[in-house]
Amino acid sequence: MLDVSDAIAHVSSTRDLRRVDAHPDHWYPLAWSRDVKPLRPYAARFSGQPIVLVRPKEGPVFALEDRCAHRQVPLSEGVVTGCAIRCCYHGWTYDAAGACIDVPYLGKGKAPNGVRAYPCCERDGLVLVWPGDPRAVTPLGPLGAAADPRFKTRRFGQEVRCHYTFMHENLMDMNHQFLHRRQMGQIAPRYLGRRVGEDWLEIDYSFARTAGKQPLGEAVILGGRRSLTENPVHRDLMTIRTEYPHQSLRIWTSGDEPVMHLWIGYTPVDAEQRLNRTFGLLSVRRPKIPGLLDLAWPALIWFTNRIFAEDRRIVELEQAAHDSQGADWNQEVFPPIRELRALLAANGRPSASGP
Repeated sequence: MLDVSDAIAHVSSTRDLRRVDAHPDHWYPLAWSRDVKPLRPYAARFSGQPIVLVRPKEGPVFALEDRCAHRQVPLSEGVVTGCAIRCCYHGWTYDAAGACIDVPYLGKGKAPNGVRAYPCCERDGLVLVWPGDPRAVTPLGPLGAAADPRFKTRRFGQEVRCHYTFMHENLMDMNHQFLHRRQMGQIAPRYLGRRVGEDWLEIDYSFARTAGKQPLGEAVILGGRRSLTENPVHRDLMTIRTEYPHQSLRIWTSGDEPVMHLWIGYTPVDAEQRLNRTFGLLSVRRPKIPGLLDLAWPALIWFTNRIFAEDRRIVELEQAAHDSQGADWNQEVFPPIRELRALLAANGRPSASGP
């Protein structure tokens, strides 16, 4: 079990959290399934590692190191043939396991060593890769409620210029609702408690509206309007969970079943991990009236785009402040976020570029 107090003290005194790399021994989304077209190699990166995703005409997507072993040119510039990819330069050909299976001018049986292959899977509209030790691969759990037909799911996200730990802190700390006052009015969160393990942390909040009109997009998510009263009732429950390295968020309005489920992954793109690509699966429970959610879906998209844009801007400003100061000067006072920071430091991997 994680010794939270020791971990917090260790992070505070010896380590810059923004120089703790995402640990590669996990599943990370690299692309949306819709973007990996049949017979068209897709170039991606994990922490500076070039990776090519290949969808054969038949068979599952596979992932290889994006370089030819011969002259190091990207295999993503090549041609997919059957269940293999052929380099665009001299035609060296690699199968899904990374083995070089043909060099046109050498003849059969004389192929040299191949390239690295990555464990790869496709789930709920995402292509995910295990960039770490293949001997450590574990099964991939459910990605929120995206596979549940009782929910309608929106897939969203883009590149964000910040360290992935800023993203975890932003979603987990609902005390930042002031940031979204123009989109949501004034919302008062109430911290209810938390649960913590070695690689996970879960926080509960309830909410009340204290000023402003509820936006339609929020009403779509909650399944109804929330009016302003003199004594606002904290009735909607939100649970946010970091289960390293991913996050999830669920909202309940009543009963045992959530009305919304968000799963979100942050994939570091550059070697310095100052750029991450965010992949979100936002699932909203379908109401009893067929088609009602589909009619309101554009309002939800508009609303969530505005919220994500504000979050993106603020974490990029945090990253800019860190880079200007040359260190993590954050004075965190909210105990659950201090625990989150300790968890991220304990489960990540110290960067070669800093302490």
